[in-house]
Amino acid sequence: MKPAKSSIGTPAWPWLALFLVLATVAAYWPVFSAGFIWDGDAYVTENTMLSAPDGFSRIWFSAHFQSQYFPLVYTTLRCEYGLWGLNPLGYHVVNVALHIVNALLVWALLRRLAVPGAWLAAAVFALHPVQVETVAWVTELKNTESTLFYLLAVFAWLRFCGGQGPWFYLLALALYMLALFAKTTACTLPATLLLVLWIRKEPIGWRRVAQTVPFLCLGFGMGLLSVWWENHLGNYAPKFHLLGGPLDRLLIATHALWFYAGKLFWPVPLTFSYPHWTIDAAHLGQYVWLLGCLGVTATLWWFRRTWDRKVTAALFFFGAALSPMIGFVPLYTFYYSYVADHYQYLACLGIIALVAGLVTIYGPRLPGFGKLKVPLAVALLAVLGVLTWRQCGIYRNLETLWTDTLAKNPQSWMAHVNLGRLLAQRGEFGPAETHYLEAIAINADDESIYYNYANLLARSGRLEAAVAEYRQVLTLAPAKAEAYNNLGVILNKLHRPDEAVAAYEHALACQPDYGDAYYNLGNALSAQHRLEDARAAYQRAVRLNPESEVYRKRLQALTIPANSEP
Repeated sequence: MKPAKSSIGTPAWPWLALFLVLATVAAYWPVFSAGFIWDGDAYVTENTMLSAPDGFSRIWFSAHFQSQYFPLVYTTLRCEYGLWGLNPLGYHVVNVALHIVNALLVWALLRRLAVPGAWLAAAVFALHPVQVETVAWVTELKNTESTLFYLLAVFAWLRFCGGQGPWFYLLALALYMLALFAKTTACTLPATLLLVLWIRKEPIGWRRVAQTVPFLCLGFGMGLLSVWWENHLGNYAPKFHLLGGPLDRLLIATHALWFYAGKLFWPVPLTFSYPHWTIDAAHLGQYVWLLGCLGVTATLWWFRRTWDRKVTAALFFFGAALSPMIGFVPLYTFYYSYVADHYQYLACLGIIALVAGLVTIYGPRLPGFGKLKVPLAVALLAVLGVLTWRQCGIYRNLETLWTDTLAKNPQSWMAHVNLGRLLAQRGEFGPAETHYLEAIAINADDESIYYNYANLLARSGRLEAAVAEYRQVLTLAPAKAEAYNNLGVILNKLHRPDEAVAAYEHALACQPDYGDAYYNLGNALSAQHRLEDARAAYQRAVRLNPESEVYRKRLQALTIPANSEP
């Protein structure tokens, strides 16, 4: 691709910017009436780090169990919580605003790199429905925020390489750190820094390579921290080691690259959880994706002296930006699906910029294109905007999310479990049980399904059946403290106090800082008139959860007769 004159710098650019902003707001308008979905409780509604006095220190300096180590995201959410509490509107406004800013930065960056069709690429980036999962999902603030600092770091790097002073180098490093603090997948930035210089045909000697070493070290360090954190959360349990050997991972990765590219060209259907692929290295048909990648690579090499290097750069960026999320590194979410729309939020820029540039360059060679280019561009953006507007409706609430997921992926046992949990919370036990049984039929080896089913049975009064399901949970996951705790509660209701106490003790052996288990143990011991032991259990519960009024009141209400034996 050869550089084309950008519309920025002409009197039309403010109107183009205004159009992009207004079109994006219109496309995402349904989001402003949406709520929190899936992990919104862990990130926002039930996250004590957003309201506790020591929240900031816990966010940055404690090995908390709130998802990954995303301190900048949690800091932003804490600030938002202080502004509008648990009103989801404010959180959605911030996410949409960041997405718009990112689109404007994309426009400016592509113009800086002399990429033809820069505005069109930015507009497609803003309005493409594949971005809805990131923008409409509050907790994907980590995506929009990380991308913001990622792009700003590239700008600072270009300023530094342009000779505008060492402060821009330090600024690029600082912005990169902020991007990593929002999401570790920003670790691909060092490759992008060299890539933009290569696009501009600037010399890349050892000095330039050495200047990227601090970026590489930061990215590598955060990557190691992420691996440790996943293990700290228990996300690297054996059942999540589903990627197999190197060949299996390569097959997953190459399939994923073509999957993501395909969704950019044909974004129908889009769903929250895609079917889980079966990987079989012995099946020759699964090598078609690998052969396709090899073919593209060979073509780029063969025509390397003929094609503009921006073509190669665009495809390389697409693959590099996706590389942490396509199978080479195990992710918790691979247990459900190997792909997700939000994984390509940043990476899609490579394909979008490439296509926009090719259309801008070669479109005028087609008869009548000059008269049709504006109507065609408006039609394309209108179609994308409408698809985005429709896709936003899926993220209105949990019911719309899981119902849509099952309509497009009936084998999603995760969606069955989550919809069942939602129905159970509303007291619709019959439909909820149907979804749990469907989930068990699809995946009989996951303890979380039996755990939720046992909770349903307990709530509906079928206590003996609940005991059987909790025991099934513990057969599959012997260290699941929550199952022991809930089992203890049911056994206590069935007047089996000795078994209940044993269950609570097992829960505490699995998780020594489990405040609820200590509280429930105190209740069971109190019912057995073991009052001193009960007091000790309540005191431990209060120490673990000092903000709990229930724990403190129960401890204060415990009366031990003066003649009771210790």
